[in-house]
Amino acid sequence: MKQDLIRAREKKIGWLLIFPALLILALVFAYPIVRAFWLSFFTQNLGTELQSEFSGLANYLRLLGDGRFWQTMWNTSVFTVCSIVLELILGMAIALVLDKSFRGRGLVRTAALIPWALPTAVMGLAWAWIFNDQFGVVNDILRGWGLIDTGITWLGDPARAMLALIIADVWKTTPFIAILLLAGLQSISGDLYEAHSIDGATPVQSFLQITLPLLTPQIIIALLFRFAQSFGIFDLVQVMTGGGPAGATETVSIYIYATVRRYLDFGYGAALVVVTFCLLILAVAIAAFFLSKFRLNVTGDS
Repeated sequence: MKQDLIRAREKKIGWLLIFPALLILALVFAYPIVRAFWLSFFTQNLGTELQSEFSGLANYLRLLGDGRFWQTMWNTSVFTVCSIVLELILGMAIALVLDKSFRGRGLVRTAALIPWALPTAVMGLAWAWIFNDQFGVVNDILRGWGLIDTGITWLGDPARAMLALIIADVWKTTPFIAILLLAGLQSISGDLYEAHSIDGATPVQSFLQITLPLLTPQIIIALLFRFAQSFGIFDLVQVMTGGGPAGATETVSIYIYATVRRYLDFGYGAALVVVTFCLLILAVAIAAFFLSKFRLNVTGDS
């Protein structure tokens, strides 16, 4: 009986301690989501009218026929998939290198975090200058190698502009995945590799049968984090291309920003936020489900 009272008291104290954090989360995250959901059922455009009126599902019906929205969804999906695939491959390679013992490893690990630590807006300006058609470093290197005679307009072509954004994002966020995977690699005992090599296993077999299965939780966490961040990318695109040329690199967040801040269409902008949020949650849930299944299959095979 006394232990039950102690547990109840500890539970009450625990709730009191986490209440401020829960309140902050509710104010910062829950209220804006609920507010956007409520506003999405109203027509409120300060550019044409000051009064808001209830319009039901009109904003969502308008969204279904909005070709610009679906184009931004496609742009966002292409950017997200290409970025996280490249980041996972490069991040894994960097993590495997940093996991080895060599002189100056601490310095190299610290230097590897510099791209991730830089502000995205500043980094975006730097990459926009790197891909500048007249004074950019990329064109200068290609001219030096004799691959081109005139400068390539990287940010003025739809495909090349998207490629430039992907390269810039991969350069910045690959260290994030590398550090997460490195933490997982350091938790794997070296005895497993020694025993596996004694059995005649090659390094590739050790990677596939030991490293990959045991590293799957970190891979799942890294991919889910990066998927959510890439899907909501704004600052990098805004600084480098602004969504151009001709909307070829316009992401969903850029479109929502233009709808609310430029056109002052708060009702439709709220509907865009709600639909994007629901699609993001659905995509993350599906990805987590399949990645978990993959984890179970790989672990079971090992």
